[in-house]
Amino acid sequence: MDTPAPRVLVIGLDPHRVPGPWDPAPVAAAIEAGRNRFREHRVGAEFCLVGLDGSDDVPTVVTAALRARHWECVVIGGGVRHQLDLFEQVVNLVHQHAPDAAIAFNATPDDTFEAAARWVEVPGRPSTGSRGTR
Repeated sequence: MDTPAPRVLVIGLDPHRVPGPWDPAPVAAAIEAGRNRFREHRVGAEFCLVGLDGSDDVPTVVTAALRARHWECVVIGGGVRHQLDLFEQVVNLVHQHAPDAAIAFNATPDDTFEAAARWVEVPGRPSTGSRGTR
């Protein structure tokens, strides 16, 4: 099966690089399940997962991902949204480097595909009516 060209960029946190006494495995598994939903529906997606452990220059990493190609939709994950300064920075980077992209928000890593599907055409699915209202 051919992998379609990426049209959706998902920006989120790498659960293995978020400090704290917690088990990243369930979140990593949920991210992978979300990634598989894109494959199942033949919608190309790339994931830009950044660390909060100081190992990433987050603006540089996110900017590079945003500039890599034309994105139809950028999904900003909940982990990013819970870090107000980071969230504000990411939204402004999307606005600057992908001004034509729809911006979507997931509720959990499992429903990342559904968040993007509100804004992009999905093969074999009827239009939801949300697209093109930006």
